[in-house]
Amino acid sequence: MPKVFDGHCDTILRCYLDGRGFRENGGHLDLERMKPYGGWAQFFACFGEPEDMPGKPLWKVFQEEVALFRKQMEENTALIVHCRTAAEAEAAWAQGKAAAFLSAEGAELLECDLQKLEIAYSWGLRAVNITWNHENILSGTNVESPQKGLTEQGRAFVKRAQELGILVDVSHLSDPGFWDVAELAKKPFFASHSNSRSLCSHPRNLTDEQFTAIIRNRGVAGLNMCDEFLGQAPTVDTLVSHVEHWFGLGGEENVSLGGDWDGISHPPAGIGGIQDIHKLADRLLRMNYSEEQVNGLFYKNLMRVVREVCTM
Repeated sequence: MPKVFDGHCDTILRCYLDGRGFRENGGHLDLERMKPYGGWAQFFACFGEPEDMPGKPLWKVFQEEVALFRKQMEENTALIVHCRTAAEAEAAWAQGKAAAFLSAEGAELLECDLQKLEIAYSWGLRAVNITWNHENILSGTNVESPQKGLTEQGRAFVKRAQELGILVDVSHLSDPGFWDVAELAKKPFFASHSNSRSLCSHPRNLTDEQFTAIIRNRGVAGLNMCDEFLGQAPTVDTLVSHVEHWFGLGGEENVSLGGDWDGISHPPAGIGGIQDIHKLADRLLRMNYSEEQVNGLFYKNLMRVVREVCTM
């Protein structure tokens, strides 16, 4: 079984809402189902929509979800460890443990505030989406104010995140916001869970020009399992088509996994959760892709980006 490094899941929110944990939870991923893999690393995103949590500030939601994440780390110390760097993830794998990284899906969880970004970094945050679907004071999104790019505060937020060693995540961001990040970035950034817009015309996906910019930046784009971003009635072969399209643009070192696990309703046929993601590796190997290419997609490309950005 291959090693796996996945860039995005909403499992923290799922557990926050239903009271279940990381070991076994009936969702798209848990610790028991990942045991067969040769190593598993995962970005666990904190997330919350204001409409689902009326009267509760999202900064408070973020703090409560970080506390839940820490509790799950403490309760499952034999299986998983909170990591901040690639070296820590590789050390966890050497001990037979999974590696958990912490992210925030939407800077509004941090009130788009530089001081709160620094606090979150001290708590172990190592990736942040500039926006979710709702416009915020940093930028427009692919849903709200899609013509709006980064504000001055947004530019300052991106710069500070990169200075700290936090991965800037452009999934959900408006197209102008994407290009503003690409212009500003001094280190690799990523689109943690976005597919190819050429193959599936959805504004959440990346244009070929955007993916080429990610290649130039030495970042990665994470393959999303959501049917809306893959195409009609998607299968494992649909996943392969997105991978092949990006490989064809010269992105063999710039494609990763970003399943959007526990944040989607309909993954491809035959993919019930992250336990089935090896089917993509199996299919690519049967198509005579090399183990090096498959390992790049499955863990090495994202690990390289984390190594370059999250240095301490």
